[in-house]
Amino acid sequence: MSEHIFKSHNKTLLLYHLVFPAKYRRKVFSQGIKDTLVNICIEISQRYEINFLEIGNDEDHVHFLVQSVPTITVTRIVQIIKSITAREIFSKHPAVKKQLWGGNLWTSGFYANTVGQFANEETIRNYVRE
Repeated sequence: MSEHIFKSHNKTLLLYHLVFPAKYRRKVFSQGIKDTLVNICIEISQRYEINFLEIGNDEDHVHFLVQSVPTITVTRIVQIIKSITAREIFSKHPAVKKQLWGGNLWTSGFYANTVGQFANEETIRNYVRE
């Protein structure tokens, strides 16, 4: 279970569900690629305030459950993850780049959703309304 992040003047628990499809929906995420991806994400966690709580994938897309701080926007989190993972996967697995005709690993878009630990949308709506 995730925990609050304490800073000098705030306490936050910001969780995001992110989904990144592979370019052209190519089926490039084998078990070996996923293992590399997990290791890259561990390194990202050490350099940035982005904690990977879960990483799951199908052959053509990857799901991330990440926790971060309010000073890093969702767009910036996506940019950091996509750029570093693509560079490192292409470096360690050149065959993946060939499968994508030498192009990008990820599509230009992404899916993002906030995740609530203590209540769903309806509960929060009612709380705020009352």
